[in-house]
Amino acid sequence: MADRISVPKHNAKLKIRAVNLHYGSFHALGDITFDIPAQAITAIIGPSGCGKSTLLRLFNRMNDLIPGCRIDGEVFLNDENIYDKDMDVVELRKKIGMVFQKPNLFPMSIYENVIIGPKHHGVHHKSDLAGIVEHSLRQVGMWDEVKDILKKPGLGLAIGQQQRLCIARALAVEPEILLMDESCSALDPVSTATVEELMQELAEKYCIITVTHNMEQAARVSDMAAFMMIDENRIGRLHEYSETSEMFISPKDKLTEDYITGRFG
Repeated sequence: MADRISVPKHNAKLKIRAVNLHYGSFHALGDITFDIPAQAITAIIGPSGCGKSTLLRLFNRMNDLIPGCRIDGEVFLNDENIYDKDMDVVELRKKIGMVFQKPNLFPMSIYENVIIGPKHHGVHHKSDLAGIVEHSLRQVGMWDEVKDILKKPGLGLAIGQQQRLCIARALAVEPEILLMDESCSALDPVSTATVEELMQELAEKYCIITVTHNMEQAARVSDMAAFMMIDENRIGRLHEYSETSEMFISPKDKLTEDYITGRFG
């Protein structure tokens, strides 16, 4: 399989080395090894059940919360192993934010949704928090939309705005990486286009890793594409990894071609 795994032509932000993940006796991910570049969008694609979201959750150790989960191998962020026993997981999740499939706002105001992370990490001065709110909302193109209703409930926004508010909340703690798990799947086409444009703008500063079932979206927004499949033992494996344009124009493997052209999945 090594001939189907390319090295990104950018500085690596994450380095994954021989990672295996088990849920009890179930071997979910097998021998995952690849590099994820900084300041780029990497799309993880593949059919349902191949381990895409499980792989994504490796990067901020959310799988740790699942009873019976065991992980072997190494994942390096800036050359530091995030699975080292001395790793501060709270600090890690500050560096690696996550946006989920559906907006998961807290039942509080727009303002309070944004500041909840900074306050948790020790920012308490009102002027500092106000500056973080404005900066975070400007990054997602929402400041002019909501600057006069910051005390209104976040759940009162349109769903596309709610998802952008979730992104703003993740950005408020100044992460280095943003994980996006099917973050457009619940949105209408206009909101999807807005979030896709936002992702491309944010990739100038952040490493973005997205899971998507939408091949057109992967082709539109991502720089790198990681195609996952399950093997004959139902183990999720990285089947092919390359620049997105290379994979979609000239995949190295027939199985990859069949998937991205819609023959299965």
